[in-house]
Amino acid sequence: MPEPSFVYKLPRQIESEYPGNNLLAVLQSHTRKLWDCGTIDVPVLDFSAPLKNALIAARHSGRILRGLEAATATLDQEGRGIDLLSQHAPQGRRVSRLMLLADDGSNNFYRNVDRLLVKHAPRVLGCMVEADSFSLGSLLFGPEKVAKLVLVSHKDDVSRLLLALMTSADAR
Repeated sequence: MPEPSFVYKLPRQIESEYPGNNLLAVLQSHTRKLWDCGTIDVPVLDFSAPLKNALIAARHSGRILRGLEAATATLDQEGRGIDLLSQHAPQGRRVSRLMLLADDGSNNFYRNVDRLLVKHAPRVLGCMVEADSFSLGSLLFGPEKVAKLVLVSHKDDVSRLLLALMTSADAR
C-alpha cells in the first residue's frame, strides 16, 4: 500500500504570530511509522517540560480526551459535521486536533490509530511522545493512571502545544 501524503498547515494563530517558523520541518525531522506495516510517519516528541506544561494546561481546560474509543467517537462526529458544512462552503484544512501517543502500545493499537489518523488527516496531527502510557497517564490523570492516547480537542490548546514544541525545538 503506498504511503498517503498529507500537507499539514499550522493553525492560523501560529502562522500569524510566528510567520516563517520552521515547526513543521522540525516535526518532520524525527519521525517513525506507528507499526511495522504503518502507512504514515508521525513525529516523535521529547517529553519535555514545555510539552508537559502545555498538556497540563489543556487538561485543566477540560479539552483533552483519553483513549482510542473516545478519540474515534469525537473525530468521527466532528468529521460528519465538517462534511455537512463543506456542502455549503469549503472548510479549512488546518491542524485543529493533536493526537499524542505513548510509545508502549501494541501493534494492533497502533494499526487502529494509523487508520484513524489517515481518515482524519490533515486536520488531526498524530505524534509519538517519548514516554510510556503510565508516565503520560500519571501526568494528566493522576498517579497510576494509564493513557496510551490523548486527543487535544480544541484549536487553542493545539496551538499552545505546538508553541511548546517550538520552544523545545529552539532549546536544542
